[in-house]
Amino acid sequence: MNRTPKDTRTVPETDRAPGTDDPDGTGRSGLRSDCGNCFGLCCVALTLTRSADFAINKDAGKPCRNLQDDFRCGIHTRLRSEGFPGCTVYDCFGAGQKVSGETFGGQDWRAAPESAQRMFEVFPVMRQLHELLWYLTEAAELAPARPLHGEIGRTLEETERLTHLDADALAELDVAAHRDDVAALLARTSELVRATAPRKKKRNHRGADLIGARLKGADLRGGDLRGACLIAADLTGADLRLADLIGADFRDAQLSGADLTGALFLTQAQLNAARGNAATLLPVSLSRPSHWER
Repeated sequence: MNRTPKDTRTVPETDRAPGTDDPDGTGRSGLRSDCGNCFGLCCVALTLTRSADFAINKDAGKPCRNLQDDFRCGIHTRLRSEGFPGCTVYDCFGAGQKVSGETFGGQDWRAAPESAQRMFEVFPVMRQLHELLWYLTEAAELAPARPLHGEIGRTLEETERLTHLDADALAELDVAAHRDDVAALLARTSELVRATAPRKKKRNHRGADLIGARLKGADLRGGDLRGACLIAADLTGADLRLADLIGADFRDAQLSGADLTGALFLTQAQLNAARGNAATLLPVSLSRPSHWER
């Protein structure tokens, strides 16, 4: 996948929790995939199941047949046409280059096969931590969540600290327990922010089965769509401002003309899985997928 453009948004310092500064001013410079500085970990460490997303079955720890000697994908520009749309959707949130360059000091799994298994175990743990960093960084920028900024900042710093553990410690980390703690904090953050939405009655679709739902033009401002299954849903022209979209499944969802500005906890992977067009309004931290209609 291509490197995602940097988020150029600036956030007033008074609206940002402690511990969120970094060189690009967004807290996200290390949370974007940089495949050129990774040892193709997503192409090796993960299991692929033959489906509409992947053309082949592949066991975890086995290199994909398309992975080249330079750790680049041999069909990168043809992934969708070759039956690998799932690869264009996946986002490691920068975990690949972190594990490759820091945790394992730039020593790749081919040159040091004795470390390969541990590297492949650590990668999904790091990916979860980096995803949490993405959400926490966003939470730290939300002005309505200011009462929680101290707690958010401390949790952000602790999560960052965990990403610098050595390989053995990362492999043994109870990342699920940490995710649960962060999830509870993000839920409280969401409540504070969504309460500011102008819509009086907020839609609660948390975890709902909305496969193929007809939501064209729906007013979903401030709604709770956490974990909702929106596969192939029609959200054309829908208003999703201030809606909580963490974990929502947007595979093949139609987002043409939808307004996602200010949507909470939306990721690039969710957009990559959906369909949209030039009229779809996006948060400034995310980019329009290349396969969307012009």
